[in-house]
Amino acid sequence: MPVFPPEFAAAADRTACRAAIRAGSKSFFAAGRLLPGEVREAAYGLYAFCRLSDDLVDEAASPSDRRDAVVRLGARVALAYAGRPADAPADRAFAEIVGAYAIPEALPRALIEGFAWDAEGRRYADIAALHAYAARVAGSVGAMMALIMGARGPDALARACDLGAAMQLTNIARDVGEDARMGRLYLPLAWMRQVGLDPDAFLADPRPSPALAEVVARLLAEADRLYARAENGIAALPPRCRPAIRAAALIYGEIGRVVAAHGHDSVSCRARVGTARKLALIGRAARPLASESIRSAPALPQVAFLIEAVLGHPPVPAHRQSALRPWWDVGGRVVHVLDLIERLRERETFGRSAPS
Repeated sequence: MPVFPPEFAAAADRTACRAAIRAGSKSFFAAGRLLPGEVREAAYGLYAFCRLSDDLVDEAASPSDRRDAVVRLGARVALAYAGRPADAPADRAFAEIVGAYAIPEALPRALIEGFAWDAEGRRYADIAALHAYAARVAGSVGAMMALIMGARGPDALARACDLGAAMQLTNIARDVGEDARMGRLYLPLAWMRQVGLDPDAFLADPRPSPALAEVVARLLAEADRLYARAENGIAALPPRCRPAIRAAALIYGEIGRVVAAHGHDSVSCRARVGTARKLALIGRAARPLASESIRSAPALPQVAFLIEAVLGHPPVPAHRQSALRPWWDVGGRVVHVLDLIERLRERETFGRSAPS
């Protein structure tokens, strides 16, 4: 295998991370296009590692394989923080990002803990327990994104965690049937029992019902409450970053509205937001915010440990920031050539698959 110069290797990692996000998270990829270039590429690198981590656990064949995958992920995070990442584009990107943006190890460790809960098939007794799960698998990512954008204050971090949790609740509401068919249940058990649903009976035979619709509607209402709180923190972000984060919130919030339009039935159908609607929401996100002030609200108790980890971790000193040469800082011509190759490959694939 040929050995490429460092700038080619870094650009190849950049392209691989972007391709992974384009394939695995179309909503985030679309919203991410609004971020400033340096922030966008770091965000894609972070999400590529998180996506890889999720897939490693999710695609494991058995419970023991899933537990092994969680252990391997922990080792990969340790290697990244030691400056010796695994030989994969997402790992190399992740190692550079956590150093460049002073991301404390507690944040990705929280994400892995959430994956461990998935591996053990944990269920959640009430909404507080579900928030604890969302804090790990989504609030941690929201906090890491805030750090990439330069927001390290407690209020900004609390709102970033709100947004991550809101998105996670939306995902859960959308995927009730898909999760149940894989033996997974994330709805608060207390809510199910309050409307007469037996969790085990539902898992054995997942079907839509008015009672289930009531639980899904209640979960989406909680997500909307968190989206509203998160909106209040967008003003804490650099102005050039605000449209992308607002677009992500609007697109994910729209998923919930599609679920509602289907009668809150996420068992027999799966909510999708069409391209035209996404474009309209992105256009809406680009408009100036109604308020540039930050209205403070207490952080969810379940995310307090994430905020404390950031506040206790020293940021990158200002005199070192200019000396950092992160993974995405490569020659423009190299990046242009690799991007061009990627686009040509996509066109070739589309040409083969398009109907004649």
